[in-house]
Amino acid sequence: MSDKAAHILIVDDELSMRELLEVMLKREGYRISCAENGFKAIAMIEERLFDLLLCDIRLGDITGLEVLKAAKKRNSATIVIMISAYSTAENAVEAMKEGAYDYVPKPFDNNELKQAVAKALKFKTVDRERRLIEDELKDSLHFDLIIGNHPKMLAIYDMIRQVAKTTSNVLITGESGTGKELIARAIHEQSDRRDRPFVEINCGSIPELLMESEFFGHRKGSFTGAVSDKIGLLEFGNSGTVFLDEIGEISPPVQVKLLKAVQDKAFIAVGGNENISVDIRILSATNKNLEKEVISGRFREDLFYRLNVIEIKVPPLRERKSDLRILAQHFLDKYSKQMGKEVTKISSYAIDLLNKYDFPGNIRELENLIERSVALSTTNILLPDSLAISVHKRTWKEEEKKEDEKNDDLDAVADGISLDAILEKVERTYIEKAMECANGNKKEAARLLGIAYRSLWHRLEKLGIKK
Repeated sequence: MSDKAAHILIVDDELSMRELLEVMLKREGYRISCAENGFKAIAMIEERLFDLLLCDIRLGDITGLEVLKAAKKRNSATIVIMISAYSTAENAVEAMKEGAYDYVPKPFDNNELKQAVAKALKFKTVDRERRLIEDELKDSLHFDLIIGNHPKMLAIYDMIRQVAKTTSNVLITGESGTGKELIARAIHEQSDRRDRPFVEINCGSIPELLMESEFFGHRKGSFTGAVSDKIGLLEFGNSGTVFLDEIGEISPPVQVKLLKAVQDKAFIAVGGNENISVDIRILSATNKNLEKEVISGRFREDLFYRLNVIEIKVPPLRERKSDLRILAQHFLDKYSKQMGKEVTKISSYAIDLLNKYDFPGNIRELENLIERSVALSTTNILLPDSLAISVHKRTWKEEEKKEDEKNDDLDAVADGISLDAILEKVERTYIEKAMECANGNKKEAARLLGIAYRSLWHRLEKLGIKK
């Protein structure tokens, strides 16, 4: 049976509300039955099975919570959405405890209610598929912190399985907070080196003067403060995997020495005179465009090609929004357990709010948001108002819109404007139009704009326009 063939029972003691809901949902293709009070609703539930109940909290005889309990007792698979003009956190929490799928306050937006009904009817199927995929990933990766079933993530899982069987160096690229280090650990866990060391080196956190010593070790007396021999991190990783996070941050002198270590599997400690041989597999990660770093001369081209034998590109969260719900639920479960709380569910309206935000900080930002929201929550469910994002992000969007409107008004010059923002907006508009007219051909787009191909390439990079 399709979602549109679902049978919905509307329970509300207000005739006008029943009629509104009945007409609205019938237009969506659902089969509709109505009950004007709780006792009649329970009698109807005993006679037949409904796919979904849309039930008011306050009825003329008994409460909607009693109808909810009866529906769940009759068939635990029945999905129930509670609605009420007397919305309180306590009512929502109690309804969720009794098994309600969601809680919708009156007055509600008709389109949002229709979306809530559609999502609720698909919930069981989606939730079941999610659990199956997560179980499959846990079994196959032996690493359960990578979460998501978006096609881009499934392709990464396949790539992990393939490259783990090799000894090739891998470069993992992606924005900050996308989980590149989890990919590296998953590769190690799937490889023949899983029982050997996994040494993670955050290149961005090591002071430049200490970087060479940290990587390769040093001999006693090789510099001021070297009071004894020290083993370098690469040697610690012997026979295992070395993960170089933020590889774009290493200094030029260390790049030279690292190139030799990658090529020859050997290096010389600071102040030493003997080769130290190591058997290591190198995994690297960066949020920078290393090709651009090579062109600018900040990163050695030969080292880049040595590290980038295989590249894995991790998508930002905004490009895999279908994973947002299960990621948010994962972090909710994690921090509820850590903090000894019983926050068990995120309202679908709260999820909708999260979906409207782009998360520039990616999964790390989402995790921090959920952790903060759990810490501050006083109920068992995260409602929109429970999310720390609900106020300041909305305000930020409104201010951004006002700024755009201000920049478009020449009269606003007297009050001060952002000329750079205006010029960037114009530049972006013309470049995107030229790329569209040239069907993505950059050389043709450059000709249409009357600029050099290299100039267009740099502008595309600067503006973040997909090439």
